[in-house]
Amino acid sequence: MGLTFIEGVVTGPTGKQARVNFLVDSGATYTLLPDAVWRALELQPKRQMTFTLADGTTVRRPISEAHIALAGEDGTSPVILGEPGDEALLGAVTLEVLGLILNPFKRSLQPMRAMLA
Repeated sequence: MGLTFIEGVVTGPTGKQARVNFLVDSGATYTLLPDAVWRALELQPKRQMTFTLADGTTVRRPISEAHIALAGEDGTSPVILGEPGDEALLGAVTLEVLGLILNPFKRSLQPMRAMLA
């Protein structure tokens, strides 16, 4: 299994933008922004959530919202405000908001087949 990275543009509430190279992690629920990125965008915590890591440990992290544009799509998504050392992750909620899915064979994002029934 290979890793898939995609570049996106994240915009904060003040209009500041940052280019971010995301690891596409369809197993992650939320997108994570590294500490330096969300601080530069002047994001503010709105609430806290507890997350379980792959090794079973739990961490509590603040959540905010940001505008994310990538793969020809854009929209507002909840984001985890990362701590120093955290890497950028693109999670399932953001992928769904943008109407995208990961094609694991081509290691690329593509439009999802949306159902209205």
